[in-house]
Amino acid sequence: MASGSKLYTVMGLLATLGATVAARKAMTATWKLSTGKQPPSNPEHPDVSMGEAVAWAVASGVAVGLARMLAGRKAADYYRRSTGHLPANLEDVSV
Repeated sequence: MASGSKLYTVMGLLATLGATVAARKAMTATWKLSTGKQPPSNPEHPDVSMGEAVAWAVASGVAVGLARMLAGRKAADYYRRSTGHLPANLEDVSV
């Protein structure tokens, strides 16, 4: 069980990292396409308008959060199909 738990941890980490990178790239491309300019590299900079900073923070936060959640769900589903049970940290969760 311990080695399976470690395997799930590594699987989940890799899936999350991949999803985060993909979401950031997709958001950057979407931002460029919709606004015609690069997304703010540092939304905290005073020269970035408040609207642009908030829009980028909300859009990128939602995209990365959703991608991470979906990747985690896929990793858990793959683990369950491979082992016949959910990882230990998900078995006790009531739905």
